[in-house]
Amino acid sequence: MTKSLQNLLRALESRNYRLFFGGQCISLIGTWMTQIAAVWLVYSLTNSALLLGLVGFCSQIPNFIITPFSGILVDRWNRRNILIVTQILSMIQSLTLAGLTLTGLITIEQLIGLSLFQGVISAFDAPARQVFVTDIVENKAHLGNAIALNSSMFNGARLVGPAIAGVVIASLGVGACFLIDGLSYIAVIAGLLAIKIPPKTLEILHTNGWQRLKEGFEYTFSFPPFRAILGLLALFSFAGMSYMVLIPIFAEKILKGDAQTLGFLTSASGIGALMGGIYLSSRQSIVGLGKLIVSSLGLFGISLMIFSQSQMLWLSLLMMFITGLCGIINIASSNTILQTISEENKRGRLMSFYTMSFLGILPFGNLAVGALANQISAPTTLLLCGILCILTSFFFRQQLPKLRQYMRPIYDKLGLLNA
Repeated sequence: MTKSLQNLLRALESRNYRLFFGGQCISLIGTWMTQIAAVWLVYSLTNSALLLGLVGFCSQIPNFIITPFSGILVDRWNRRNILIVTQILSMIQSLTLAGLTLTGLITIEQLIGLSLFQGVISAFDAPARQVFVTDIVENKAHLGNAIALNSSMFNGARLVGPAIAGVVIASLGVGACFLIDGLSYIAVIAGLLAIKIPPKTLEILHTNGWQRLKEGFEYTFSFPPFRAILGLLALFSFAGMSYMVLIPIFAEKILKGDAQTLGFLTSASGIGALMGGIYLSSRQSIVGLGKLIVSSLGLFGISLMIFSQSQMLWLSLLMMFITGLCGIINIASSNTILQTISEENKRGRLMSFYTMSFLGILPFGNLAVGALANQISAPTTLLLCGILCILTSFFFRQQLPKLRQYMRPIYDKLGLLNA
């Protein structure tokens, strides 16, 4: 293995992280197949942009409501056990969806209900998954690399999953995608069971759950860099990431395609995101990520605007590539900064607010773009979303010099400025 490749994969030196990474690689392909199959099924059943947004809303709204409380549990409970439970429940959800679809009994109401159930699972799974990486990577100098590899893994699956889904939907139907996803959870559950983590000594607490929630809230939002990053993520999630619920409309109505066209568009975004994850994995330090957040969000907005007006498949694919590249750089850079400079005993609660700001705001964006697209068209809606992303980028850029003053002492204490 060459030195550059060793550097790129240095977090995989950890046995526990290798097990987690391998299981997730398989499971996430199935997850992306289900996501593509679900939006295609909703649009096939209803032909409604509003209902696309509503299903997206139901799948994510629990993240907004529940994650502040689940973060308390993540700081106190065994994170591996939390993940095992959430993966088993996710498997049950996918297999139920498969059974209803394959038997022809599926209705839009059932889809909404199962999406809501999956959202509740995700509200516990997402913060636990984020913080679990810090438990299984022994060399903390590799933490940034592990987070970037997670992004690469997630988006590598986003590349492979939709491409497979397009073929499976065309040949076997959407129910087969849900079945494959349900079976794929076996890999990640097996990986989690094989991970060995020494018992963790928890400090004795004399505060109740509400006090710990308040403590986490004050810790998160009283520190300007945390507050600014979470605010940016919330705006990006609302105006930027919600474009995914409208992709079926562009695939069928604008580009005159089918389920395979939808798979190509999502895969193009996945390729870009994979490239972004690989780039971040190759970075030696988190210093300079603030500038990357600014530039990536601005370029994301520009590419989304161009995509919204494109009627040519090649141009739409190129813009999807750029949105995927810039989107993951923005998300993973923010995640890396937050996890690196946070205190260990408050990291779970901080990452629950991260999940709330990103995944929790997404359903409101999904609902808003679905409703707006119904009124003013999908292309005009995404044009406005791109403009809002650019304005958010400019605003964060103005704050960056002041935020550096808060972060520099922490970077210096961690030895990052001399790395």
